[in-house]
Amino acid sequence: MSLKIKHLNGDTTFLLTFSPAEQRVQSNRHGRPPGTFAVLIDPWLSGPSTMWHPKFLLLKHTVPSCISNLSELPEPNVVLVSQDKPDHCHEPTLRQLDPTSPLTNVLAVPAAAKKIRGMKHFRPDRVHALPAYSSKEHDSIIRFYIPPLTLGGAPGEATITYIPAKMDMSGLHNAVGITYRPPTAAPFSTRYSPPSESPSYPNFSIPNPHQHLTAVPPTPPDSPPQRHRTQSCSTEASTTSTASSSSISLSPANSATTAPSTVSHRVTHSSYSHSHNHYHSPSTSTSSSTTTSSTQPHQSARPAKTLSLLYSPHGLAYSPHLIPYATHHLVPRAALPLTALIHGFDRVENPWYMGGNVNAGIPGGIEIAKNLMARHWIGAHDEDKENSGLATMKLRMKKFGLGEVRECVRRECGGRGACEVRLLDCGEEMCVGR
Repeated sequence: MSLKIKHLNGDTTFLLTFSPAEQRVQSNRHGRPPGTFAVLIDPWLSGPSTMWHPKFLLLKHTVPSCISNLSELPEPNVVLVSQDKPDHCHEPTLRQLDPTSPLTNVLAVPAAAKKIRGMKHFRPDRVHALPAYSSKEHDSIIRFYIPPLTLGGAPGEATITYIPAKMDMSGLHNAVGITYRPPTAAPFSTRYSPPSESPSYPNFSIPNPHQHLTAVPPTPPDSPPQRHRTQSCSTEASTTSTASSSSISLSPANSATTAPSTVSHRVTHSSYSHSHNHYHSPSTSTSSSTTTSSTQPHQSARPAKTLSLLYSPHGLAYSPHLIPYATHHLVPRAALPLTALIHGFDRVENPWYMGGNVNAGIPGGIEIAKNLMARHWIGAHDEDKENSGLATMKLRMKKFGLGEVRECVRRECGGRGACEVRLLDCGEEMCVGR
């Protein structure tokens, strides 16, 4: 499996494409092979970005974007908006998206979701506010069920998690975690029937070329360790509502009502080690309620590992904010080391009465890369934009070159090659995998 990261502008607009290792079916009508999961992050292609009034803050790109319109891209499964600020939540660019698309869901931080709904461009049921992550609230993680590649194969799962900073006066500091476990053409050891309980999040169904497959729950067998009500979105609207559909049901009324049997899952993670860091997690033993069928299991394949990405353009302190996410979400899914970190290099400060730190830069990025054992660190939000207005008058910026960042990573993370540091040019892409 692989993750392709493409930088669409000179700042912090990225297209992420997660793909399974196996590609046995031709591309669908949306231009993507089955099993892929695409996320468009903070789209801002052209035109000025203004906050409140141009005299307060006016931003302009100095590097042209690699595309002129979002219609040039295949439809993404998710448009992710990480801030309500106009350089992340850019209305003219968002209006380039097809409002009638059955595939795309807009997931945004609460303030941005309110602004996007106010545009009245998208259907209300396609715009969702991201809940703040809590290790005690299992429905604070949004899950996407990905159909199996072939008849009898195992489904995959993608998750999106929003982790905001507490007591953040500026409202800038957060992180969004994405994990992806691909579907397969070979089955896991146990077949699953539909859940008896509908998730609490809006539940959209996904079409599947194998219409006679038995429906499966939105959360695949070993994720999460405990069975709880979970948030679930799909990658495309369903074209069928029959009992034989392989999609998730559209509503609780369409869910199966058979009583599930209980299957015990014991998950033990003593430690995760890496060449430059050690991550320790206590052993845990939990039970999970799932459903099984009386069908004899096929020859099983080992569940695929999980790709993981953390997007934090302004930075977020690893302690205390990211520790619960790492311990309770990434570790149980075997999603460490972190596949990729998207985080700024430059450090930007305002006076305390104007919000203080704007971009955490190298110090914050190294803390995350070291503790999550990031394999790749991609720079973001460091474009030399044209900035004007009252909000920029007292900004203090310390810029770091790519060589400086690599040297800091080598020194702090303990050895060359431990974490690859990249700064993608506009239009450049890289492919990473496990």
